[in-house]
Amino acid sequence: MITAVYPGSFDPVTLGHMDIITRASRVVDKLVIGILINKKKTPLFTTEERLDMLRHSVAQFSNVTVETFDGMTVEFAKRNGASVIIRGLRAVTDFESEMQIAQINHEIEPTVDTMFFTTSLQYAYLSSTMAKEVASYGSEVSHFVNPYVAECLRKKFAQLG
Repeated sequence: MITAVYPGSFDPVTLGHMDIITRASRVVDKLVIGILINKKKTPLFTTEERLDMLRHSVAQFSNVTVETFDGMTVEFAKRNGASVIIRGLRAVTDFESEMQIAQINHEIEPTVDTMFFTTSLQYAYLSSTMAKEVASYGSEVSHFVNPYVAECLRKKFAQLG
């Protein structure tokens, strides 16, 4: 049985993330999505809100779960019995830094490998930052996130004024 982790901040989860999740869930037996709690960043959504959005977004996948973690991704992988870390690549510029991280992780824990998925072309430009930027102006974000996340974005920005 192959278990993989897919780490990220998911602030919020986008259709690009969902593209990777969908494809990775077909390749591995179990996929654990890890929401990184990074104390150096100030996310728009709380950890609980990101958990809710992701759990809602992956509810149709029987082999996908969602957790939070802090610290190193490779340690998160080991705690979950994962032999694979899933990473998405949007552009060639992502590859260099992702490859370096993958090599460091493999040096720390040789039993954990990284599997890269290139993002489907229709999502190559997409990031959580761009989705939040568009939503902050009250614009339509249905091309970037699923309807539930779009509603969460609308409510969040209405709350913030």
